[in-house]
Amino acid sequence: MNLHRKLGRRAEEGNPVGVGLIGAGKFGTMFLTQARLTTGLHITGIADLDVDRAQASCALAGWPEDQFTLGDVGSADNRGPTVIGDDAGALIANPAVEVIIDATGHPSAGITHCLKAIDQGKHVVMVNVEADVVAGPLLARKAEAAGVVYSLAWGDQPALISEHVDWARSCGFKVVCAGKGTRYLPHYHGLTPETVWGILKQYLQVDENSDINPKMFNSFLDGTKSGIEMSAVCNATGLKPQAAGLMFPPASRFELADICKPEASGGKLSADGTTECVSSMYRDGSDVPHNLVMGTFVVIEGETDYAQECFRQYHMLQDKSGQFASLYRPTHMIGLELGISVASAALRGEPTGSPICFNSDVVATAKRPLKAGEMLDGEGGYMVWGKQLPAATSLQLGGLPLGLAQGVKVTRDITEGARLTWSDVEIDEADQAVQVRREMEAAFGGSERL
Repeated sequence: MNLHRKLGRRAEEGNPVGVGLIGAGKFGTMFLTQARLTTGLHITGIADLDVDRAQASCALAGWPEDQFTLGDVGSADNRGPTVIGDDAGALIANPAVEVIIDATGHPSAGITHCLKAIDQGKHVVMVNVEADVVAGPLLARKAEAAGVVYSLAWGDQPALISEHVDWARSCGFKVVCAGKGTRYLPHYHGLTPETVWGILKQYLQVDENSDINPKMFNSFLDGTKSGIEMSAVCNATGLKPQAAGLMFPPASRFELADICKPEASGGKLSADGTTECVSSMYRDGSDVPHNLVMGTFVVIEGETDYAQECFRQYHMLQDKSGQFASLYRPTHMIGLELGISVASAALRGEPTGSPICFNSDVVATAKRPLKAGEMLDGEGGYMVWGKQLPAATSLQLGGLPLGLAQGVKVTRDITEGARLTWSDVEIDEADQAVQVRREMEAAFGGSERL
């Protein structure tokens, strides 16, 4: 609770925390709009393959023109304007940078940037949750061995949910379930960047002329992003995915403790100590009142009569039995809150959530029949969506990680709904991301940890 004071001290010393941002998309732009106003932080450089977009992002974020410039990100310092360039490697090697943020959203790129940052002795804030789910447990282990921090991104839901879990356990509560809200209907698993516009027009009141990336947004609706984010939570907290993955039960914020408890206790979960995403829509398409579509939650158990009585006295959101209760956060602010992760890594040497195990995985699942010879188009595309599974199940299956299902050729016909395996595609074993994933599987082997 004293990060602001610590940042202020760095500012007084003329030694602000130097930050290198890789990727100036939506998340990065949201971070930039607050980073410029945060005492004790300095954005040393921004690396993006599209430098024009990066400049536009700074302008959109409200930066005066004299505070950013094009140049060599490798030689930028923390006294002059922020330097924008396209060389992520040079930015990572810059001695003025303490913390690297990967906000590219590209799993292979994120893994590469992370490994380079660790080699350079830099802390890493991994906005790129896709990369985290492919190899995060191994990356975090490598960072710890090197004496640097590997952190999930505060403001994004996995870090916030992990904080809920840490709060509950630090208070001595048993965590029954943790998760988030989302929009979900069963047929959403088949959505494509073309068909998703019908949902976007209804939900966000935008049309095809919008600057929204339909492939990116589609991953939030087809179930992929939920699987990715809940896997990140499991691997950062030791919670375990349900055997069949996410079920997306409809629930209002006031019904969380009734819905997100085990079936044996009258709820919808196959077990406790797990993750779930609650839908803001009933299966008939109508909206759930008081839904938690942008929020996060944790459900806890009162293990004594007195604890349950205190739940009642202090107006916790209990289930009908009084045994379980929930705490929720109604929304998340994504990049606007990311400075918490940066400051925590640099000033406390602590992550805001970090993988400790390999409990959960996300396996590419066919949206439609796939033909031998087709090239997979990855997250949010036309061909596959990502299903959360226990890591041990994925390893036994030989499941193809969703994060590696981009630009690889299918070697045989696949039926709709089938989970793809490594043997179903042509894999370049020389690819660094593939090698790191193989190393991660060998090192963790679907291990469980609480």
